[in-house]
This record gives sequence, C-alpha cells and structure tokens, in this order.
Amino acid sequence: MTDPVLLELSDGVARIVLNRPDRGNAINQPMADALLDTALRCANDPDVRCVVLTGAGKMFCVGGDIADFAGNSAGIAAFLSRLAGTLHQAMTILAAMNKPMICLVNGPAAGAGLSMAISGDMVLADPAAHFTAGYLGIGLTPDGGMTWLLPRLVGMRQAQDIILTNRRVDTTEAAAIGLISRVVADTELEREGAELAARLASGAVASMGAARRLLHESFASGFASQMDRELSSIARAGESAEGREGVRAFLERRPADFRTRT
Repeated sequence: MTDPVLLELSDGVARIVLNRPDRGNAINQPMADALLDTALRCANDPDVRCVVLTGAGKMFCVGGDIADFAGNSAGIAAFLSRLAGTLHQAMTILAAMNKPMICLVNGPAAGAGLSMAISGDMVLADPAAHFTAGYLGIGLTPDGGMTWLLPRLVGMRQAQDIILTNRRVDTTEAAAIGLISRVVADTELEREGAELAARLASGAVASMGAARRLLHESFASGFASQMDRELSSIARAGESAEGREGVRAFLERRPADFRTRT
C-alpha cells in the first residue's frame, strides 16, 4: 500500500504531503492516523525547525472520504467521531508546536481540506486552487477547526457566507479577504514555499513558537491580560539563547546565527 501521508526531512524543514492523489487526497482513517503520527514526530523532533503541509497531485484535499461515510452508515456517529477526533488531535498538535507551519495549497481544498489549508501561519496558493466549505451540501457540519479559524481570518459575516451558502472562493478573493497569505505564480508554488521554509528554519524558531501561542491566546484575552502574557513571554525570550544571540548579533552588526549559536 502507498503511504497515505509522506514525510520528507531536509535541513530543518519537515515536508508533510497528503498522499492519496487518486482520491483527491480525501481523508480516511488510515490517513488521519498517519497524519497524527507525523504531527507528533514533527512537533517533538528538535531538528525540525519548520513544517510545510501540502498535497500530492492536482488537489490539496477534498475533505473526508465520502465513500467511507456511506460504507459506515450503520455506525456513522462512531465512525465520524473517530475520524474527526483523530484529525483534530493532529491539527491541535500542529497548532501548538513550538515551530512555524506553512501550507502550500497546490489545488482545490474543501471540507476538512479547507480547514487544514488555512491552518498554517502562512498560506501560499497556486492560482488553480479554490476553497469550499462543502459540509452543508451533504447535510453535515464543519470540523477540523473551521468554525474557529474562518471567523478569525475573514470575519464572522464572510465565514457565515462561505459555510452556509457553500460557495466556492477562488484564490483572488481568498487573498483579498485574508483567507490565504498570497497567490503564487503558476508553477512557482514549490520554489517559493521552499524559500520561505528555509528562511523561517534559519530564524528564531522558539520565539516564533511563542509568538504563535500569543496570537492564538489573544482572542480569548482582554487587552490588559494579553499584555501580561506578552510581558512574561518577552522576559523569557530575553533570557533564552535565541534572545541573547539576537541582541549580540544586532550590536555586532552581523546576521544572527540562530541555528548553531543557540
């Protein structure tokens, strides 16, 4: 059997590839299990400094494998609970890890595929990509964190429109409303993604992880309490090897070497 998720490690960058191209990279239980294992490995490997998530073939991910849904209709509640629960564990780990994540959306993303596509700290998309919530077309409700991510990225009104009308969002609109970071010229997605990943992997990765947490916490905080979190975080960062190297490099007027001096 072909592995449903591929992991490629090179120079501090972990490249995760959803690998069921003949099924549009649809998520079945083996893929969800493999994604969870891969997320745990990336989050806990100190040599991984940046994670890239993309899809094999012409699709990023079409969401859950609907054929599997139909095949498990007798016990659908238990089936969906296990499938979505495993995916949610993987996405929680990727969101909480102490390193940045880039999503390279190489083609259409729908359902949980949309949730995964927009979960990166930076999201680059091929012009051929487009985005659809998909759930209400088959009588289901969102998963994969969509109802948390979408309102925070595009606002409640846009999120309601995208989910309730089930309409397709092309990359031009996606960039304009903040669903993705930017559209990349045709055939340039892999190159630009690799360059961005290399740049992030050479940076202050632990500080990036702390900044990720602060951003996630900000929506649940008041202004004063969030500044308290920022105060604690910057104090810890100042004492860290990254903070010390960054200050030294600035004063010595040289590029900071966060990889070998931390």
